Amino acid sequence: MMNRDIQQFKAEFFKALAHPMRIRILEVLCEGDKNVNELQTILGSEGSAVSQQLAVLRNKNVVSGTKEGTSVIYSLRDPLIKELLRVAKIIFDNHLVDAISLLENIRNE
Repeated sequence: MMNRDIQQFKAEFFKALAHPMRIRILEVLCEGDKNVNELQTILGSEGSAVSQQLAVLRNKNVVSGTKEGTSVIYSLRDPLIKELLRVAKIIFDNHLVDAISLLENIRNE
């Protein structure tokens, strides 16, 4: 039963990450806490889209929001998310190296 719970948690966690804008929000939050207006400016996206994606991340406990005056400041709930994104980039780079190598082999045939 315990393994199934962990697998379910992982599946839900990765679903929360399964959107390019959510990944970009997390990358920005890795650099420091931000409010919605700051995120909008950095992402070059309208507020409703950013707010919608923040709501998904908040509901899945990936980010947290703290009210400061009239603003909500968003932050990563777990600093290990930064490490997860770093490892994901390494995996991407490894796949890219493999694809480039395959293309070079095809060209040289």
